Amino acid sequence: MPIKRLAHYSIRTTDLERSRKFYTEVMGFRVGYRPDFKFPGLWLYNGPDDGDFGIVHIIGIDLNDPAGLIEYLGDRDPHETGTGTVDHVAFLATGLREMHATLKRAGLTWRDRTVPNLKLHQLFVEDPSGVTVELNFTAEEAAFLASAEPASA
Repeated sequence: MPIKRLAHYSIRTTDLERSRKFYTEVMGFRVGYRPDFKFPGLWLYNGPDDGDFGIVHIIGIDLNDPAGLIEYLGDRDPHETGTGTVDHVAFLATGLREMHATLKRAGLTWRDRTVPNLKLHQLFVEDPSGVTVELNFTAEEAAFLASAEPASA
């Protein structure tokens, strides 16, 4: 049984709207179909190759009624944040200059890095739940950074 590809990743949050805004307004995903689970949430899609399941699942934690979530996914600390032992989630991307502008408008802090010996530029930003998201751009697309003033807030 070979693994074909990563299907999606899920994030638990007590602030569903803040997470929706980050993933739609900053990252550019769109809200799409989600089954009728007994807990709040969103499934976010990027394009037609996301299939029927989207690429990011936002799991809303209803502190007043967590029973549906606990029944389906199990009980966890509702205030836990970050990625635990998973360091980050990465996406291939284009439009580095535009992403810098978007992050500035959103008031977010990020880190730019260029991978030694590869033609790869990385941008790291945290979502509202403390999950580190890495965006990978070509080094050519990042060439403007050398001449521009520091972009990160």
